[in-house]
Amino acid sequence: MLTFTNLAEFSDHAGQSLGETAYMTITQDMINLFAQATGDHQWIHTDPDQAAQLSPYKTTIAHGFLTLSLAPRLMAELYRIESVKMGINYGSNKVRFTNAVPVGSHLRLKAQLQSVEPQNKGVRVITECIFEIEGNPKPACIAELITLLFE
Repeated sequence: MLTFTNLAEFSDHAGQSLGETAYMTITQDMINLFAQATGDHQWIHTDPDQAAQLSPYKTTIAHGFLTLSLAPRLMAELYRIESVKMGINYGSNKVRFTNAVPVGSHLRLKAQLQSVEPQNKGVRVITECIFEIEGNPKPACIAELITLLFE
């Protein structure tokens, strides 16, 4: 994990890699809980029997937005800034779900710090996030995420 003392030190890291996380397993319980939270109970996500029969993946797959929602959790494994008191997810410039994530897949995040710009009493951070599936050359998701950080 990278540790930065303050936002100025973090800003100096712009344009560089933030690293990659360990792999995490995407479980059916995670998928079901996400479906419950969002109301998206499409069978491709929540019905293993129907998915085995009808899906081209022959198993259930994670929601694309489940994959994306893991960004804050996984980014917390990559870096911390000692002086930051609060961070806010501000949005995204671009999100693409480029590959399905079958249940049981091992997923990790690789991140690149694109830019850090002053914003009121903090900074606006743009990070390129690539969600990789172990053993698959095509990523699950590529997203350019925006975060506001405050000291």
